[in-house]
Amino acid sequence: MTVTKDHIGGLVFLCFSVVYGYYANQITLFPGDEYEPFHAKYLPLSLAILGILFSVCQLVTASKSSKDRLSLTGYDFVLVAKLLVLMVLFAISLEWLGFMVSTALFLSGGYWLLGERRPKILFLASVPFAVGFWFVLTQLLEIYLAPGRFFMTFIGS
Repeated sequence: MTVTKDHIGGLVFLCFSVVYGYYANQITLFPGDEYEPFHAKYLPLSLAILGILFSVCQLVTASKSSKDRLSLTGYDFVLVAKLLVLMVLFAISLEWLGFMVSTALFLSGGYWLLGERRPKILFLASVPFAVGFWFVLTQLLEIYLAPGRFFMTFIGS
């Protein structure tokens, strides 16, 4: 059997969709919500089912020619590892620095790892996006985002 990039992508997406569906099924509902046509589980389970269907379609229709064989040459796995470490640091810093500062630092670090070195571009590409995304989440969608433990010590709460 020839393994191609399409097979690998389909299998990864299938595994992700199955795990997502499993955890989406663990969402607890309020009493009586199970009889409603639309509830907290509806959209996540729908996305999981669609993901499973699309990944199976990708696996079935994947090219099997020998010219599309999987080749790992030319990929920068060290950069991928650095970006994964940056993602873990972002997750850790969320609790301490808050959403806005952590997101701006994460984006700046990611851009820097990808090759951008100009401080003005790093600032303009990360800070306005973090502020805009914070505004959408907190002001428009009314989602509470904690400011972070570091800033809470200065406020006195």
